[in-house]
Amino acid sequence: MPSGSRGGGRGETSRLDESDVRVRPGRGTRPRSKRRPDHADATEGMVVGVDRGRWTCAPDADPDLRVTAMRARELGRTPVVVGDRVGLVGDVSGGEDALARIVRVSERASVLRRTADDTDPYERVVVANASHLIIVTSLADPLPRTGFVDRALVAAYAGGLTPVLCLTKADLADPEPFAAQYAELDLPVVVTRAGDPEQVRPVVDGRVTALVGHSGVGKSTLVNQLVPDADRAVGVVSGVGKGRHTSTSAVALALPDHRGWVIDTPGIRSFGLAHIAPDDVVAAFGDLATAIEDCPRGCSHLGPPADPECALDAEVAAGRLPEGRLEALRRVLTALRIPAWET
Repeated sequence: MPSGSRGGGRGETSRLDESDVRVRPGRGTRPRSKRRPDHADATEGMVVGVDRGRWTCAPDADPDLRVTAMRARELGRTPVVVGDRVGLVGDVSGGEDALARIVRVSERASVLRRTADDTDPYERVVVANASHLIIVTSLADPLPRTGFVDRALVAAYAGGLTPVLCLTKADLADPEPFAAQYAELDLPVVVTRAGDPEQVRPVVDGRVTALVGHSGVGKSTLVNQLVPDADRAVGVVSGVGKGRHTSTSAVALALPDHRGWVIDTPGIRSFGLAHIAPDDVVAAFGDLATAIEDCPRGCSHLGPPADPECALDAEVAAGRLPEGRLEALRRVLTALRIPAWET
């Protein structure tokens, strides 16, 4: 058979001209639109758990529902953490095989950040949009540690959260001596005894509240008292991945009757503060934020000999700032200079 009689042979292709050839443009020359859908019909919700590339979200319209979601491609590597307010599209039914997409992350009102240690420049946002941070520490077994409390205070002040000191096991020791160290900072203090979380309820009622604390201080007990079905709720949230909720991630638990959220952060044992400057802490105190405008550049506000020209000393001399308040503030600021592993 002549070669030109077969389809696709040289004789056949020789009769084709450029109008018969379809050319697919390469990936680099293909026209692409920069327009992205605005997802105006997205369901609003809150992230309550994160596990291995999946996010568990609670839609506002049905806070009892849990929706499993992935991050939409258009968000790129935008971090999404527990407490974030997000927009959801896709299957938001919460069914066993349902999967939605997070297409929008709203601006955060507050952030609780930490670094791995004081030399690590990479910030990790642990919790978003919590209004309060409850720093849980026991009065005995184990003994209270001011170093951890001071670092947690620094993180709260810098992140826009209102700190609250919760002293547990008050049936074993007097809370007054430890609490007195923070009196000049106007730091709210709540005290609990075994099986009695009543002083904590007004703090969490109607709010999104994060809790931090070392192992053994009674934080888990407190969470279980505030959220009676906390163990079951954690199981639901962690079920989005292949493992249960671990000590490295936060989880948001709904208070009874939807009166707020408690965010348990069992993975935070210390705070690396590499991302925080002294001015970030002082700025949280309205009566001091203006005064430090007269401090020299790079002032750490610790006073002589480190900062002989700190303007806060002039405020004390003029009678506008109580000396005890400045001493308490400077003790907290010292946490920025003490390595995390020594607290």
